[in-house]
Amino acid sequence: MKVEHIRKPDWLKIRLGGDDRFRLTKQIVESHGLHTICTSGKCPNQGDCWSRGTATFMIGGNICTRSCRFCNTLTGKPTPLDTAEPARVAESIRLMALQYAVVTSVDRDDLPDLGARHWVDTICQIKTLNPQTRIEVLIPDFQGRTDLINSIIDAKPDVIGHNLETIRRLTLQIRSAARYETSLAVLAFVAAKGVQTKTGMMVGLGETPDEVEELMDDAIQAGVSMLTIGQYLQPTRKHIPVSEYITPQQFEKYRTLALSKGFRNVESAPLVRSSYHAEAVSFKAG
Repeated sequence: MKVEHIRKPDWLKIRLGGDDRFRLTKQIVESHGLHTICTSGKCPNQGDCWSRGTATFMIGGNICTRSCRFCNTLTGKPTPLDTAEPARVAESIRLMALQYAVVTSVDRDDLPDLGARHWVDTICQIKTLNPQTRIEVLIPDFQGRTDLINSIIDAKPDVIGHNLETIRRLTLQIRSAARYETSLAVLAFVAAKGVQTKTGMMVGLGETPDEVEELMDDAIQAGVSMLTIGQYLQPTRKHIPVSEYITPQQFEKYRTLALSKGFRNVESAPLVRSSYHAEAVSFKAG
């Protein structure tokens, strides 16, 4: 059956980068052989973020062991970890003079420790070379293994995020291995340790407002203090199609509702992504 593709509305038009700061950021990232979710995930905010001198670094390579139906990151058999990558990330942050750095990763289910040691090395290298830089990490679920999650907590990033991505009902349809309850348990474990905890979700996949509210309630109960809500955008025709383009007015309703439930900070708009303007969000929340 042919899938009908919905026309993208005007409010999703994006600004392409091209100024000097954009080119400098691009040069630093490429010259250090780094991966960013900005590029691999086809993030609509790449032009804006790189023009402000910010980027979300993606460690562990650029091939993921999972194949989520919403994600543009390559799937397959990853190459061995690059042990020099943490130092290159730290040096890039120094060159970019970042006050706030965001790091994420592919899933590395092929590794005995699921990549946790590499994560810790990266955080420690950033702290050593950039002691004034605040660090936000957007971690995988580590299959719910609290020993591995605890090693990330012990490295003392300022914010730990893990995305629920979508409502409970749609999780099995769009996430290849992750489970809603596992992600909630990860968030609850992090929050219970007193770490500022963040999650994000996409809308436009067929969820209802009541289901979005249920996710908010689940996240609040888990101890999450920061929430991002953004429009799902289909990366390619191979990915799950957009069910609906949510209006800016509805995003504002979600933001107001989430704040009323007790989140300390909520970013809710069509182009919001989990790391978009993360530095401003964190400073406001913390």
